[in-house]
Amino acid sequence: MATLRSMPVLQVHDVPRSVAFYEKLGFAAHGSWGDPPLFAIIQRGDVTLALDKGRQDGPIPLNQWWAAYIYVDDAKVLRDEFAALDLPTLTEMHFPDDYGCIDFDVVDPDGHRIAFGQALHPVPGAGLSDDRGRG
Repeated sequence: MATLRSMPVLQVHDVPRSVAFYEKLGFAAHGSWGDPPLFAIIQRGDVTLALDKGRQDGPIPLNQWWAAYIYVDDAKVLRDEFAALDLPTLTEMHFPDDYGCIDFDVVDPDGHRIAFGQALHPVPGAGLSDDRGRG
């Protein structure tokens, strides 16, 4: 048995608005369900996200920090691509020394912080560096 992929599900206020935001980031819509839409799936490359309309009034629950961390092969090039889009929240490149990636964040219309990061010492096929997860 192998795990194949994952699909983080983000709760949103307005599915069409969120789809439009992620399409601006280069994600393609792969369908929506409901009238008006209550759920949608978007994808860029091998990364899939689901957008689920919140069923309760009030603020959208947010993660403590990142809602999703998306690994890319060149974070600097992608950040430059996103910088040309005039996004409301796009952080500068972050060069941490504690987890082996360079990354930046985008915040979507509902406040979900999505990181796009590049492993500095990738393990082929694993998506993580050799020393991760070792205590």
